[in-house]
Amino acid sequence: MERDELLKSKEYWIAKIQMDLYQLIENYCIEKKITKTQLAKELGVSKGYISQILNGNFDHKLSKLVELSLAFGKVPIIEYENVEKYTSPDKSVEHEVVQQDDLIFTCV
Repeated sequence: MERDELLKSKEYWIAKIQMDLYQLIENYCIEKKITKTQLAKELGVSKGYISQILNGNFDHKLSKLVELSLAFGKVPIIEYENVEKYTSPDKSVEHEVVQQDDLIFTCV
């Protein structure tokens, strides 16, 4: 699959959101020094549910994404950009890694 096709696929963006959520959970557990089992108890969900999230086997509803983000003391920020910004071959896209509140973002 070409880069342009990848960036226009819903699977790519779903996977990116799932990976961002995974990183949020990992950082939260490290910061709070808790296990995934303790996290499940804190959130009032099963350990299996946490495993589903971490394995990417869950396609979250928007309401669940907001709920989980808030549970970790974060707010989700969603921005919409023109796909051409990422797929245009004549534009040089530079990536910058930024660390903010123990989260690492790749800025384009």
